[in-house]
Amino acid sequence: MKTNLLTVFLTLFMLSLSAQTPTLQRSGPLIEESAGAGMSAARLANIDKMLTKLIAKEQLPGAVALIARNGKIVFHKAYGMADNSAKKPMKKNSIFRIASQTKAITSTAVMMLWEEGHFRLDDPISAYIPEFGKAQVLDSFNEADSTYTVQPAADQITIRHLLTHTSGIGYGVIDGDPRIKKIYAKADITDLFTTENITIAESVKKLASLPLHHNPGEKFTYSEGLDVLGYLIEIVSGMPFDQFLKTRIFEPLGMKDTWFYLPEEKENRLVAVQHKEKGTWKKYPITFYDTDYPIKGAKRFFSGGAGLSSTAEDYATFLQMYLNKGEFNGTRLLSRTTVQSIMGNQTGDKFTDGTKHYGLAFGVVTPKGQDAGGEGSVGTFDWGGYFNTQYFADPEEKLIGVLLKQTQGKVDDPSGWKFRQLVFAAVDD
Repeated sequence: MKTNLLTVFLTLFMLSLSAQTPTLQRSGPLIEESAGAGMSAARLANIDKMLTKLIAKEQLPGAVALIARNGKIVFHKAYGMADNSAKKPMKKNSIFRIASQTKAITSTAVMMLWEEGHFRLDDPISAYIPEFGKAQVLDSFNEADSTYTVQPAADQITIRHLLTHTSGIGYGVIDGDPRIKKIYAKADITDLFTTENITIAESVKKLASLPLHHNPGEKFTYSEGLDVLGYLIEIVSGMPFDQFLKTRIFEPLGMKDTWFYLPEEKENRLVAVQHKEKGTWKKYPITFYDTDYPIKGAKRFFSGGAGLSSTAEDYATFLQMYLNKGEFNGTRLLSRTTVQSIMGNQTGDKFTDGTKHYGLAFGVVTPKGQDAGGEGSVGTFDWGGYFNTQYFADPEEKLIGVLLKQTQGKVDDPSGWKFRQLVFAAVDD
C-alpha cells in the first residue's frame, strides 16, 4: 500500500511540475483599471444602460458582464438578481454553470497532453478507448420500437474528429436528429450534466456502442466528443479528470472559482437557473436534469463538454492566457505554436456560412465575419453555453468580453448580440 501511495504521489508531483512551466514571457494578472486601455468610458456606459434596461423590463433576471483590454479589466458589473424567488442579488463573483464553455477548457487539457507527446491528433481514439474500435453509422431506424440497423463506418474516429465535432457522435437529448435522441435515450446515455451516480468512463463506454450520424470527418455535428476526451485525459494522465484540470490549469492560472462540483463554502454564490412563469422569474424545474447538479447528487460525472461552473473573472483569465499565446502571469500552459494550430481552420467549410471556421477549441471569425460587422477582428474566438452564457476574445484588439446569465426556456433576451456589438463599438484608440 505504501508503495502504491508513493507512486501516485510521484505521478501527481511530476504532472504538477510539467503543468507550471516557467517562461521568459511574463504577463501580469488581470486587474481592474477604470480608465485607459483604449476604451471609451462614454461608450462603455452604453453597455451599462443596455443591461440595466433589460433587467428593468424583466427581459433578464440578472447578469454579470466583464470586459478586459490589454490585460486590464475595464468593465465588471453585476445586474439584477441571482435568484428572484429568494431575493438574492447578483454579485460580480457569482458562480454560473458555464455548460459548453467547458469544451474549450477540455480541449486545452487535451492539447497540453499532446504537447508532451502522449499521442498524435490523428490517432484513432480506439487506440486508447478500445470500445470505439468498431465505429458504425446509422442506416435505418424503426420509429415503433427505436430499433435500428447500421453499416460499418468508412474511417475510425480520431482525436482530431472529437475536438472538431466531426466524429459523427451525437448529443442525445439536444441532438438535431430525433432518431439519435431516441437511440441515446433508450441506451440511457448521460447528456450534459447529472446528479446521478455515474462516471464519464461508464457513460463513454456505452456511447461507443451507439451508431454515428455519419462517417467520421464527413460533417460538423455538435457532439458529446468532449466527454469522450475527458475520459481520454484520465487514461493518458492517470489522474481523475477533475484533478487534472485543477492541478494543470485552474491552480496555475489562479482560477479559484472554477469547479465541476462546488465546495460547500462556495455553494451560496451559485446563481439559480430561472425561467419566466406567468410573467415572473422563477427557478427552473427538474427536467431531464436537476439544475442543482453542481451542489448535490453523487458528484462523480465530470462532463468535459458541459460540466463546469465558473465566474466571469475566472473565465476571462482563461481567455487572457490565450490572448497571451499560451502564457499567463509567468506560467506557460501552451506554446504559441500550439495556440496557432488551435485557432486554425480544422473543419474547412463544414462549420458555417464562411463567417467563422472551427479550430480545435473555438469558433473563429474569418475575414467575411469581420466584414459583416459586430463580430470582431479576424481571429476573434468565441463560444457559449446552454444556460445563456457567452464569451469572445479578439487577439488583434487584445479584447475580451464575457457575459454570464442563467436562463432556460423562451426568453426575450437580445443582450448577447447587443453586448458584443457595443463592446467593439467602445474601442477608442
